[in-house]
Amino acid sequence: MNKETIESAILALVEQRGAGKSICPSEAARAVWPEEWQKRMREVRGVAIGMARKGEISILRKGKPVDPDDFKGVYRLSLPVTPDAPPEADA
Repeated sequence: MNKETIESAILALVEQRGAGKSICPSEAARAVWPEEWQKRMREVRGVAIGMARKGEISILRKGKPVDPDDFKGVYRLSLPVTPDAPPEADA
């Protein structure tokens, strides 16, 4: 699979979930690789970081946006978070 396929899956899922909500990155991995999604989580993370750098999505930790170049641990993905957006509801 190529980067564009992963980006498309992430965008479709976060748009489907809507503003103020987030997805687990494993949802994108499962959408692209139903049988081997666990082995592909690193690829999803890399694509998500690139998308966050471009402002296409936000990476969240504990419901708050984080720097895509400096975060660790469990994270979620959402539509870009703007200052007037409602707080994250499902992290």
